[in-house]
Amino acid sequence: MAFLGKAAQRVMACRQTLSPLCRATTRCYSSQSTHTTEKSVPYEKILKQEDGLSGPTKPLPKSADVVVIGGGSLGCQTLYHLCKLGMTNVVLLERDRLTAGTTWHTAGLLWQLRPSDTEVELLAHTRNVISSELEEETGLETGWIQNGGLFIASNKQRLDEYKRLMSLGKAYGIESYVLSPAETKDLYPLMNVKDLYGTLYVPKDGTMDPAGTCTTLSRAATARGATVIENCPVTGIQVKVDDLGVKRVKAVETAHGTIQTPCVVNCAGVWATKLGEMAGVNVPLIAMHHAYVVTERIEGIQNMPNVRDHDASVYLRLQGDALSVGGYEQNPIFWNDVSDKFAFSLFDLDWDVFMQHIDGAVNRVPALEQTGIKSTVCGPESFTADHKPLMGEAPEVRGFFLGCGFNSAGMMLGGGCGKELAHWIIHGRPEKDMYGYDIRRFHHSLTNNNRWIRERSHESYAKNYSVVFPFDEPLASRNMRKDPFHQVLQEQGCVFQERHGWERPGWFNRGGPAPVLDYDYYGAYDVPKNTDYKYSEILGKEYTFDFPPHHDVIRDECLSCRNAVAVFDMSYFGKFYLTGPDAKKAADWLFTADVNKAPGSTVYTCMLNKRGGVESDLTVSRLEPSPLEEVLCAYYLAIGGGVAQHNWSHIQAVLQDQGFRCTLIDHTEDMGMISIQGPKSRELLQEVLDSDLSNDAFPFSTHKIVNAAGHKVRAMRLSFVGEMGWELHVPKESCLPVYHAVMTAGAKYGICNAGYRAIDSLSIEKGYRHWHADLRPDDTPLEAGLAFTCKMKTSIPFLGRQALEAQKAEGLRRRIVCFTVDEKVPMFGLEAIFRNGVPVGHLRRSEFGFAIDKTIGYGYICNPDGGVVSPDFVRSGEFTLERMGVTYKATAHLKSPFDPENKRVKGIYG
Repeated sequence: MAFLGKAAQRVMACRQTLSPLCRATTRCYSSQSTHTTEKSVPYEKILKQEDGLSGPTKPLPKSADVVVIGGGSLGCQTLYHLCKLGMTNVVLLERDRLTAGTTWHTAGLLWQLRPSDTEVELLAHTRNVISSELEEETGLETGWIQNGGLFIASNKQRLDEYKRLMSLGKAYGIESYVLSPAETKDLYPLMNVKDLYGTLYVPKDGTMDPAGTCTTLSRAATARGATVIENCPVTGIQVKVDDLGVKRVKAVETAHGTIQTPCVVNCAGVWATKLGEMAGVNVPLIAMHHAYVVTERIEGIQNMPNVRDHDASVYLRLQGDALSVGGYEQNPIFWNDVSDKFAFSLFDLDWDVFMQHIDGAVNRVPALEQTGIKSTVCGPESFTADHKPLMGEAPEVRGFFLGCGFNSAGMMLGGGCGKELAHWIIHGRPEKDMYGYDIRRFHHSLTNNNRWIRERSHESYAKNYSVVFPFDEPLASRNMRKDPFHQVLQEQGCVFQERHGWERPGWFNRGGPAPVLDYDYYGAYDVPKNTDYKYSEILGKEYTFDFPPHHDVIRDECLSCRNAVAVFDMSYFGKFYLTGPDAKKAADWLFTADVNKAPGSTVYTCMLNKRGGVESDLTVSRLEPSPLEEVLCAYYLAIGGGVAQHNWSHIQAVLQDQGFRCTLIDHTEDMGMISIQGPKSRELLQEVLDSDLSNDAFPFSTHKIVNAAGHKVRAMRLSFVGEMGWELHVPKESCLPVYHAVMTAGAKYGICNAGYRAIDSLSIEKGYRHWHADLRPDDTPLEAGLAFTCKMKTSIPFLGRQALEAQKAEGLRRRIVCFTVDEKVPMFGLEAIFRNGVPVGHLRRSEFGFAIDKTIGYGYICNPDGGVVSPDFVRSGEFTLERMGVTYKATAHLKSPFDPENKRVKGIYG
């Protein structure tokens, strides 16, 4: 069986000769292991046909501290790390045998570089566990092979992306090299390099053996006291309601007995959704077919690095003296019903779908043209709406944790994620910033929306190998959540961004409306492809690592705000009320700042976790006392929309754990919010509002109920951009009349609409933090320059205070620093920071500041010697930033370079 010259002939040959082979193949071949996976059967049949199994491999215990369900990569890694953290009464239940689910057919590739600092750290831990830790602990080999990795670039944009990864890698000590086509040929003689632009070579990448790894993990865990039980499907999850009305895990049911437990970890892969249903938990993932073929022996392929040719959407994994060939297509096959159709060995590989990968592989390694196919490997992979895993405690049921939805990256991310999940279970939160993986990132209205799950998961699969551009936006499942201003802003050319279902303004196109259309699946599945799609065309022009073509539009929005006045629609912000008999106690404990000031005050504050990390920054407004006798305090919380659902869950968990008698009420959908900012904002709003807006009558950081064009609104004097301005929090039905009144009055002042691209630039210019960019759950307020938000001079206890006191006494081991670059060069974050030629960190966030006319970046730096990072350490260093392999001299600032005395927010201009 050989690959033939023409694609059509190959498809014909495959249909005639390979489909029967595919049907007959039941093994996952590996050069490191003889592990095979026999015929798998549907989940319900496992539950009903007990006679087809030998029964549990061990007796079930009566109780356990934690029950992990699923014996694949994540389940085994989580079990192992729970044991390493000291837990022994832990059980892993596997319905069949270890790795018999999704893990058995994984390619087992490990790449060290990803466009995320957190993922680079997670991958590093997996590599350490697989390549050395497990073998040292158990004396068993995991099957790790360090043969290196090679990323193929067929164009400049792709190579620029790889250069960004290379620069980030330097901050972590990861060895990588950009190679020319000729150098690539020397490294990989069998490769066709005629159409290459360049490559990125990472010598210490490698491959893992799924079976060997999971077996070794399970043995290491059992040696530490864990119990691993195979052939034991779970039939139910018992949930109880406690005295406060909170749902909690009670027990795990099987056909062979029930295990009492307060904690379940759902590592069930493509079955995770069904397992979630047993406990009333939404698990938003979908299964899709994924396949690869294993070739016959290829002379000269031994010891070659693994290859990712993203532009051809194909990977080539070294498999001894052969290759595994697979990839990701724009028309993947949905596994519509796992329970009814899940049967690996009966799955026919669809050659019409798969041939695009064969074409790409033959082009890259021409020797494959005359190489036979040894086997086909087929199975389902679970994909999620944003191409990130689902982890953490489910918001619906306390004690129900997720470790699933890994988008084909479960093996490579398994070690890092297993460690974080174990820490999450034991200590209540992970060590690293795992917000991007936290199930609580999704709004509850989306997690059971089948259209959103299907469309977005399809797009995440189809774009698995796409270049990760700074300003990319999804096209799938848009317009799920729209605020009252959406239509009127769209008519004025608004180019919307999508954030957790919300359509929020990105920037305003001068070429007129650019509406987002229904998803066309990129023309797959006979869905007509959208034509004359203006929004998609605009988005395509933004696909660059240079300044985007609409850079000047963002500039005009920013400078209008700095010099006159701009209006920002910020309605996607979370808007919550905290009220109840214990509201004051709850506020004291939840918030770092003293928010118990006089009614009418608004305070910028943080919420922390036990380790002192920032779960959110927000504003808290003290409301007038309720006429109800028992409600003496109430607060209005405004939280950035991207983190609102996460914060809702965080606050609820704190209230439950502390037993506070409080109610948290969500009014996000009931209210809109516009922010009017700039030197002319007071003059403009004085014509719209019926309240005196002078500094004496309406000082900064206060709020009032006022009339705006005959409508009652809550006006807050605040700024996220460093200018004098007010936010108007408006009931939904009053939004458009108030907006039109503002725009009408503002015409003579030169008012303009502005979006979040402008906010990003204006806020970084002023030195304001951006949550989940330069402010994350693994950053403390002291490190982030937000000590002023903490009531450390009072005796009032608050969540995380002890950790901050300890950190303050010890001294900061890392600190956020502002950098400016005189050269007009675009930076987007992830650029390496060097002090005196030594890497000390990387940029978390970067934008161009139009008022100071410089690129600005913020990043956390550490002392290479492990010492304290003092202000003198910053002042005494010479700093450079590396962008895509090129270094630029940078100036370090300990204060914002724009309006460092904060005069403008106070209305002091000139």
